Amino acid sequence: MRLRRTVLGRRRWRGCARWDPAAEPPSSPTSSATPSAASAILRRSSCWSICRLLTCTDLCYDNDNALCFCLQVAETSGPDKEIVGLIRGCIKTVTCGQKTYRRLATGDGGDKDDAVVELAAPVYTKAGYILGLRVSPCQRRMGIGMKLVRRMEGWFCSNGAEYAYMATDNDNEASLRLFTERCNYKKFRTPAILVQPVFAHRLPLSRRSTVIRLCPAEAETLYRRRFSTTEFFPRDIDAILRNNLSLGTFLAFPADCPAAASWTGVGGFLADPPASWAILSVWDSKSVFHLEVRGAPLLWRSLAWTTRAVDRVLPWLRIPSIPNIFRPFGCYFLYGIGGEGPLSANFLRALCRYAHNLARAGGCGVVATEVAASEPLMAGIPHWRSLSSADVWCIKRLAEDYCDGAVGDWTKSPAGSSLFVDPREV
Repeated sequence: MRLRRTVLGRRRWRGCARWDPAAEPPSSPTSSATPSAASAILRRSSCWSICRLLTCTDLCYDNDNALCFCLQVAETSGPDKEIVGLIRGCIKTVTCGQKTYRRLATGDGGDKDDAVVELAAPVYTKAGYILGLRVSPCQRRMGIGMKLVRRMEGWFCSNGAEYAYMATDNDNEASLRLFTERCNYKKFRTPAILVQPVFAHRLPLSRRSTVIRLCPAEAETLYRRRFSTTEFFPRDIDAILRNNLSLGTFLAFPADCPAAASWTGVGGFLADPPASWAILSVWDSKSVFHLEVRGAPLLWRSLAWTTRAVDRVLPWLRIPSIPNIFRPFGCYFLYGIGGEGPLSANFLRALCRYAHNLARAGGCGVVATEVAASEPLMAGIPHWRSLSSADVWCIKRLAEDYCDGAVGDWTKSPAGSSLFVDPREV
């Protein structure tokens, strides 16, 4: 079964990937590097298995955030130039570790107590991310991919990036061989991509939980205070939360806690938090790209059609009908997932149901997210195993000196229990 991406043509070309003004011009005035030509190479080389639903980024993304993007192409020589490969990359500042420091606790009167409080502060680094590498099927095994990667790494270094990393399928052997064997990357993290279909009916929410929407300022405060030490946490989280594609940040907690009766803001909530709570944000990927499942067995198509037909005839049964994912469909991406307390997974499940209802109202076919393989809240994320998959992130250190003494070489650090997936990279 193959998945084909549909690019939304109404978005502007230069918003997605602008040329680096300090670098050599990527093409001559008679170059074939046009939006339509680049889209053509993507169509010829961009098919993924059904398990890779959410790795398709839109070439025509109208990027209005603070990330520094670059796109480079490889084209044939001669009068009739043709694009045979392209690579996209961006640079951002993310958390690569944490350092702890001690502070004496003070009482209400200002006198120092004997208690010592240990606090954690994030350690940031500048990292380059390779969003997509595409080579025409007719031009492979000619070293084009490796040359594109080297050029992108050079752009990363010229802009001060200390690390470069990429993501690919767990079973994409060709990509893994290129990066790990020829480009000296090493396997770093193995997050899980979790996908849940959007059904025709709204999912009921538990009365034991209260879900509220946070404004971007409150969401930024909560994320920085509680999750800034999470690996890959972006320092410009405010730009993400204020992006037009971010549909909101939602907080769930017990219905009988004081915050449910009278919300006094994030400061009051964190000063006296409930025993358990959860948070997530929703990203509108539908406005960026569409997905389509191709090559599915006839049995799968028939089964999906049957569930929809029965649901239309007998809607009161509320059958979880399978959406038509065999035609172009959109999705909402859940990011910034976190929580605290023994029942945080239950409140996260309530948030996922709330996000499902948002996606249903928005006409989406699936809701998806990406979390660490050892994410403690994974039990609270509903998903279909047949649509979900494992991912592989590979990393390479570009700088000769280490970014911080408290972290050292980030490529050798052990995996944490959670990681932050930037929705702008989806």
